[in-house]
Amino acid sequence: MILCDKGLFTLHTKHTTYQMKADGLGVLLHTYYGPRLRGGDLSTLIQYADRGFSPNPWDARENRSYSLDNLPQECSSCGVGDYRLPSLELELSDGSHLTDFRYQGFRLERGKYRLEGLPAFFGGEEWETLRITLKDQAAQLEVELLYGVLEERDLITRALRVINRGDQPVTLCRAASLCLDFQRDGLDFITFDGAHIVERCPHRSSLRSGIQSVGSTRGASSHHHNPFVILCDHEATEDHGRCYGAMLLYSGNFEAAAELAQFQNTRLTLGIHPHHFRFPLAPGQSFTTPEAALICSPTGLAQLSTQFHRALREHLIRDPYAGKRRPVLINNWEATEFHFDADKLLDIARAAAPLGMELFVMDDGWFGNRNSDSSSLGDWTVNEEKLPGGLEALTPRIQELGMCFGIWIEPEMVNEDSQLYRAHPDWVLGAPGRPQTVSRGQLVLDFSRKDVRDHIYRDIQKVLDSAPIRYVKWDMNRSLSDVWSAALPAERQGEVYHRFVLGVYDFLERLRQDYPDLLIEGCSGGGGRFDAGMLYYTPQIWCSDNTDAIDRLRIQFGTSFGYPLSAVGAHVSAAPNAQTGRTVSMETRGVVAMGGTFGYEMDLSKATPEEREIIRRQTAFFKEHYDLIQRGDYYRLSDPFQEGPYTAWEQVSPDRREALVSLVTGSVHAGLPFLSLRLKGLDPNLDYRVNGEGRYPGDLLMEAGWPLPLPWNDYQSTQLYLSAI
Repeated sequence: MILCDKGLFTLHTKHTTYQMKADGLGVLLHTYYGPRLRGGDLSTLIQYADRGFSPNPWDARENRSYSLDNLPQECSSCGVGDYRLPSLELELSDGSHLTDFRYQGFRLERGKYRLEGLPAFFGGEEWETLRITLKDQAAQLEVELLYGVLEERDLITRALRVINRGDQPVTLCRAASLCLDFQRDGLDFITFDGAHIVERCPHRSSLRSGIQSVGSTRGASSHHHNPFVILCDHEATEDHGRCYGAMLLYSGNFEAAAELAQFQNTRLTLGIHPHHFRFPLAPGQSFTTPEAALICSPTGLAQLSTQFHRALREHLIRDPYAGKRRPVLINNWEATEFHFDADKLLDIARAAAPLGMELFVMDDGWFGNRNSDSSSLGDWTVNEEKLPGGLEALTPRIQELGMCFGIWIEPEMVNEDSQLYRAHPDWVLGAPGRPQTVSRGQLVLDFSRKDVRDHIYRDIQKVLDSAPIRYVKWDMNRSLSDVWSAALPAERQGEVYHRFVLGVYDFLERLRQDYPDLLIEGCSGGGGRFDAGMLYYTPQIWCSDNTDAIDRLRIQFGTSFGYPLSAVGAHVSAAPNAQTGRTVSMETRGVVAMGGTFGYEMDLSKATPEEREIIRRQTAFFKEHYDLIQRGDYYRLSDPFQEGPYTAWEQVSPDRREALVSLVTGSVHAGLPFLSLRLKGLDPNLDYRVNGEGRYPGDLLMEAGWPLPLPWNDYQSTQLYLSAI
């Protein structure tokens, strides 16, 4: 997988090759990334010429054709002649921002490296790790480049460790986990953007001269941009063209930037956003960047998504239900919001249990004096006026119905109207002498502080120990602002954003260690922290607060490019929908929710007999085909952002003997044409039954397609289950 020969490093995966070379001056050049090659030194592809205003390093001053400003590099320099985006920027003790890292050596290891306190892909002997050491001799700074290679999944991971080997302090001001140089143009940049309830809409544009970037300075990865981006050929489609996906395993401020430079070469950087980021390193101290993950698909976007989905499911998501089916849940939020008591919850549970629900989730409003979103966050004690006898009394009654029990929490936040804030106003983020910014009636607890985390952890631990709680929904309902910590001196305030994220990871890891059977679902006003970093701790994330089935088609479509269905929290909610007022049939709402983890968020005690029968069939179908839906390979059969009569997607089992096709029609118009839907991923040499009938060759279904009936109403749905004969 990793070949090392006199400064030439070749990383092979099943379908791709990644190569670097330390040249005669010790500059670590990036020579190639693309479809797998048999071998060869690709540094011969790099061309040298004397370019005006591209300066020469001191040790190459006699060779005017050698300039860092033109060369493709693995760890780009700063301030010494390369004017493109730097990998790292450090302020040295003399006030300069100059770094020039040169090759020192390498080490090759079996297995996967680990990052202390940070999420990372994991695995055993199927991985190989390459450690390359670079050094800036003048500043006595060392950089360790960490590469992990998972051959079968075409996955290459990368992180950096910056070490101060000198006797003077330095300050890290920029830390990109990834720097990827291409000696070419003709690339498109795909990002996934939006807002609260409109998350992860794909946007594709051709790279133009200059820098195009997306990022977040909100303290979380955000609803607005996602730390997963794609570079691809202009002509790339689902099934054709070269595509490069880059994903950052980080849940805080990030920046993804693509620069098309003066000679039509392209640089992609991905890492922590430099906004208000300053991390001092005393002599001997080090800083480790978050992990970045790369996958190249030579055959289009579908294969890129498949490999990311498999890698995340198999080597990142630590599921307490590994090898087992996660439960179908019922959540009370859209049924009751804050206005419930034990009797109302039991009414919903009694209606849900006979329909196949296995997990009852009590959402916001169970603690303190929480009757609105302006009170009691931080007071993690059960409100016994709503729940007489506490969770110890309620949980057994839920279990008697055959369901396990879960709760909602929001540990990172506090209301001013709370006992916690009145006792510890200094525990929130906010600079002295300034009025604090309030959002949704909330302030942000300083999770960069261990004493704050420990206090909240003890309170929540008491709740979890009071009853057999099997599920927690972890929410975060505002962005960070007023980012200043009372626990750090002025010169260290640039650490707070990053230390906040590390604190969240620490808290979640403690939960995982102390409660290994607990299923944690991440949430941040829905999809405001839907990233690979959180998936390391929470195997599923609430995809969006928007539960409208038709809007969800777009949100789940965009999410699918990088993230597997098993990570996508999706529920059937009531109609008319609370966000859009749209009425969609129960059948269609169920089909769309099966594009995720599947559950219900409505008052089932008010369901009609017809609705109850539909729900019973939906839950039974989902359970029967759970492995196919949650672990099958996913194919996008249409684009809901393009004008068309339907949205369709497909899941195919790894052995290609089963498939499930789901289709939702849009607005119906008169005179629609007859259409056929071409399927994907089947075995062309096998025959299939469709919904238990007929005999259809796989190649016919993929090349000729399946005839679609003309819709007779808006937002109809169809599912086709294919089984090999």
